[in-house]
Amino acid sequence: MRRYVSYSEEVKEAMKYSKPLVALESTIITYGMPYPENVKAAREVQQIIRENGAVPATIAIMDGKIKIGLSDEELESFGDSKGVIKASRRDISYLIATKKPGATTVAASMFFADLARIRVFTTGAIGGVHRGVEETLDISADLEEFALTSVAVVCSGAKSILDLGKTLEYMETKGVPVIGYRTNIFPAFYTRGSEHRVDYQVDDIELMAEMLRVKWNLGLEGSTIIANPIPEEYAMDQHYMDQLVSNALIEAKQLGISGKDLTPYMLKKVQQLTDGKSLEANIALVKSNAALAAKLAVSFNGN
Repeated sequence: MRRYVSYSEEVKEAMKYSKPLVALESTIITYGMPYPENVKAAREVQQIIRENGAVPATIAIMDGKIKIGLSDEELESFGDSKGVIKASRRDISYLIATKKPGATTVAASMFFADLARIRVFTTGAIGGVHRGVEETLDISADLEEFALTSVAVVCSGAKSILDLGKTLEYMETKGVPVIGYRTNIFPAFYTRGSEHRVDYQVDDIELMAEMLRVKWNLGLEGSTIIANPIPEEYAMDQHYMDQLVSNALIEAKQLGISGKDLTPYMLKKVQQLTDGKSLEANIALVKSNAALAAKLAVSFNGN
């Protein structure tokens, strides 16, 4: 295992002194935002985690290694790289063997975080069951990883391009609890609301940390989803976004775009249709989630 994993100096020090760590994915760097905004946002998110008492561990595949934590130079290089492959669990062995760069998805990042014994992970929004699943069977690998990997996932709900009801039903089947932080409504990425409720509303970070300890101490493996709605001042209108996403999905189907190419296409399309407002919202919710994840990691680490 050691031959495939490389830790940044900051992460190694955190592990040595048992400091709280927060894992971050790298698809948001290469697929979520254009360069150089992606690198700037990534640095700001890392700093937010530090300011809230934890150590950031951005995960990526580079030079045949699983990188747990990126140096500033590596982050700049990765953010400006062309041809970076979107890496889920199925792609890991190929990318390491060929030494091609991979931007880790939620599923792959969680797998690596678990290998490094990092128990808190933060992202923008999770994947799930896609609309029209009856025809396509398009279900994100994120959902299977939630059932397998004992990592808390702080997010702003699920991506708005998904079938949220089926996504929540899938997680219920897999025994994955969904907690709403100061909300009983399951958020939908750019919007604070949806037609669906979370399993439990929890307003106290200490209680969330205790729930994680109890779950894993009892041998109940798997994730807990912590849904943190986008800050209100950046939230977009739910009905407007539903209509916009529906139209964009129709266009994607006409163009034959599906599978792992769909989410990057939709993010770019929505950004265009909202005149860049969705990008501002994306950055805002990622920062908000990072702050919450850091506080949770500190609380979890303290007992």
